[in-house]
Amino acid sequence: MTAAPEPAAGGTLPAGGAMRVMGAETEYGIHAPSAPSANATMMSARVVQAYAQVTRQRAAGGAETRWDYTDEEPLHDARGWTVDRSSAHPSQLTDQPPVLDAEAVALAYGREELELDGQDESGTLLMNMVLGNGARLYVDHAHPEYSSPEVTNPRDAVKWDAAGDLVALAAVRRLAADPDLPPVNLYKNNTDNKSVSYGSHENYLMPRSVPFGDIVRGLTPFFVSRQIMCGSGRVGIGQDSSTPGYQISQRADFFEAEVGLETTIRRPIINTRDEPHATADKYRRLHVIIGDANLSQVSNYLKFGTTAMVLSLIEAGLAPKVEVFEPVAALQAVSHDTTLTARLRLLDGRRVTALDLQWMYHEAAAKLAQDTGVGDKVDGDGHTHDVLERWAAVLTQLDNDRAAAASSVEWLAKLSLLDGYRERDGLEWNDARLGLVDLQWADIRPEKGLYYRFLARNRMQRILEDAAIAAAVSEPPADTRAFFRGRCISSFGKDVVGASWDSVIFDVPGYGRLQRVPTREPLRGTKALTGALFESYREAGPFLAELLGHNAPPAA
Repeated sequence: MTAAPEPAAGGTLPAGGAMRVMGAETEYGIHAPSAPSANATMMSARVVQAYAQVTRQRAAGGAETRWDYTDEEPLHDARGWTVDRSSAHPSQLTDQPPVLDAEAVALAYGREELELDGQDESGTLLMNMVLGNGARLYVDHAHPEYSSPEVTNPRDAVKWDAAGDLVALAAVRRLAADPDLPPVNLYKNNTDNKSVSYGSHENYLMPRSVPFGDIVRGLTPFFVSRQIMCGSGRVGIGQDSSTPGYQISQRADFFEAEVGLETTIRRPIINTRDEPHATADKYRRLHVIIGDANLSQVSNYLKFGTTAMVLSLIEAGLAPKVEVFEPVAALQAVSHDTTLTARLRLLDGRRVTALDLQWMYHEAAAKLAQDTGVGDKVDGDGHTHDVLERWAAVLTQLDNDRAAAASSVEWLAKLSLLDGYRERDGLEWNDARLGLVDLQWADIRPEKGLYYRFLARNRMQRILEDAAIAAAVSEPPADTRAFFRGRCISSFGKDVVGASWDSVIFDVPGYGRLQRVPTREPLRGTKALTGALFESYREAGPFLAELLGHNAPPAA
C-alpha cells in the first residue's frame, strides 16, 4: 500500500471559547420484543445490515466501506504507558473487527436458514460501516453504535449526533418492514435498569502539550456537577435500580474510579485512553465517557459547549482551583439529589453545591472569553457568546424557576412527566410502570418516544430545525476532514475499500496497490479546500491521480 499526500491544509480555530474539534459516540439500547432470547450482538449486526440496505438505495456502493483498524491503539494510556494486551479486558480491544457469521445469526433467531441480502462475499454479516456524512455505524459491545463525524462547534455536535438518531430510526423502519425478521426497538438511553450500562461518549481535540494532570484537576469538579444541566434522568437508584427513587443522571451510579483507562468496567470519571486519531505528537483526543445520552437539544448543546469552554480554561491555566473530596461519591450524591441542595465537601474545607461549582466555571469561562474576544456577541467566534448565555440562563432557572428549566433540561422534563403519572395514579417510585415510562421516553421512534411527544407539543426547546438534522444524515460537516471522508464514500464508494478517522483507502483499477490517503490533520480536507476537486471528477481514478499529483494512474 502506498500513501498519498494529505488533502490541502486547513486553518485553526479561535482559542479561549467553545470552538474546537469534537464529536459524539452513542450506543443505543436494543430490544426485540417478539424475540426475547435473541442475542444482542447479532441483533445489533442486523441494525447495521439494515442501514446498509437503506443507504444502497441512495448511493450505490457507498454503504459497505469497511472500517480501517490500522491506526487503532486503545491500550495506550495518557499517563505514559501501554497496557499489556494479555491483561486487558476484552472490551478494551477495539482495534480488531468483530466477527459474526450468518449461520450464527440464523441460530440466534431460532431459524435454520436466514437470507441476508447484503452479506459480503465471505458470507459474513456486515458489522461496520463508514457513512456518507463522515460518521461510523458499527456493533460495539452488543449495541449498535453511531459515532458522529468531527465538527468544530457545539451546535454542529448536536446536529450530527441527532442525525445518528435518524440513522438508527431508518434501520429500525427497514427491519420492521421485513416480515421474516423480528422487529427491533432502539433506545437512546444508558442503562437497562438491570445493572447494565452502555455509553454515550464525547471526544474533544486538545494540544498534547497540556499536562494530563491539569486536565484531571480541571475537569473532575466540572464533571461531578455538569449533570445538573445535561443529565437525562433515571428511575431507580443503584446500578440495579434496587433502591426506589429518581435521579439526575443515567450514568452516575456506574462510575467507580476517579481516573482510568477502562470504559466498561471500573468506569472512571476521567478516561485516560490515548488514541488521538490525529497527528499524535501534536494532539490529544480527550475521550469523555461520563455523559448521558441526550435527546434534549439544549442539554446536549450545553454538554458539548460548556465542556469545550472548560478545556479552554485548562489550556490557558485558568480553571477554577477547586478539588472535590471523594469525587466518585460526590458524583453520585449530586445525581441522587434532585433538589440540588446537597453540599459537597472540597479539600480546602468549603462546602458547595453543584450549582455553586457550575457558577465558578461559568465565571472563569466568561472572563476568558471576554479577555480573548471570542465571546463578543458581534465580533466573537459566533458560538461562545451563545453558550455562555444559555449556560447562565439554565443555571439561573435551576436555582429559581425549575418549571422553566424543564423545557431545556432533560432530567427535569422527564421528572415532570413521571410526577404527572405518580400524582394521577398514586404511584410509588418502585412501581414498574414508572420504569416503563422512563424507557419509553428514550424510544427513537417519534410515534412511540415520549420525548418526541414533548417536542411536538413545544414542551422542549429546539436548537435546530428538523430539516437541518435530516440533511446531516447524508451531508458531512463542511469544515473538518469529515467532509473529505464523507464525499469519498458518497462519490467513490465502490472504489473505497477502507476508511477511518485518519485515512481513506482506495482500490482503483490501474494502480498497482492500495492507495491510502492520510487525514491526520482534522482541519484539512474541508469543503473550502477540496470541494472543487469532488465537483471536477466523477470517477475515482482521475480524482486520485489529481490528488497524488499524477497525470494518469501509475502502471500496475
